Amino acid sequence: MQRAEPAIAAVAAHFGRDVDAGLDTIERTVVEARAHGARLVVFPECALGGYLREPMPGEHGPERPPALDREGPEIARLIRIAGDTVICAGYTEAAAERPFSSAVCVSGDGVLGHHRKVHLPPGERFAYAAGERFEAFDTPVGRMGMLICYDKLFPEAARALTLDGAQTIASLAAWPVCRQRPARQVARDRQTRHFNLTDAARAIENQVVWVSANQTGTLGPLRFLGHAKVVDPNGVVLASTGSRPGLAVAQVDAAVAVRESRLGIDHLADRRPGAYGGPARMAAANALEHL
Repeated sequence: MQRAEPAIAAVAAHFGRDVDAGLDTIERTVVEARAHGARLVVFPECALGGYLREPMPGEHGPERPPALDREGPEIARLIRIAGDTVICAGYTEAAAERPFSSAVCVSGDGVLGHHRKVHLPPGERFAYAAGERFEAFDTPVGRMGMLICYDKLFPEAARALTLDGAQTIASLAAWPVCRQRPARQVARDRQTRHFNLTDAARAIENQVVWVSANQTGTLGPLRFLGHAKVVDPNGVVLASTGSRPGLAVAQVDAAVAVRESRLGIDHLADRRPGAYGGPARMAAANALEHL
């Protein structure tokens, strides 16, 4: 009998302030994903405790999510839920000064990987500290890395993980439709276009399997656009939730998919790092001087 390829699941769902309720949702979703053969399940940014709530007109100040300890009972329960499945989920991580928007990757064996959001959009800079690095890590489903929301708009972030050996990149987001001019239909919103194009571009650039999870529903003035998906190394969307909550499940072996994609043309092997140095560094330095 031919062995079926392993499956990967990306989640589009709403997560609020109740951490226990969020963990209940994660547990139910993992059971459903396992029934589809998923060995890796990726949840959105801030799945534990919800996203930062921006104030509505007339309200004072934002509502911050609860800050959780990486070694606390919530992550311990996530590990128990995982069992022989690999789970990536976002949360607000407690720290001495300011919390981090973080993601953790776990299985029943414990924490496999951890990431602190490096690129903070303007609405988050007052609330979170910024992370400082991108690192890949080994898991039962292969070597992978994680990005959080705005991180994926910076090509260097995904490239750093790929150069560190990641064959799968999990992108966890709480990505809303356009704040200034939202479209009537989520599918026609410019932020939906940016979200989807970036997912495909990063997969193609790096020839990796890209797993994109996102929040849905509303929080204060924000309306999250969903569109969780699994993208293969050639930029083909293998499964997508569209704007609705749900699971995007695709059968794909990341190691095989990456190897086959790089057989004909290998983007990493064809890089010319020496050509990317001086002028780029000078331009960056000049930009910083004018901030």
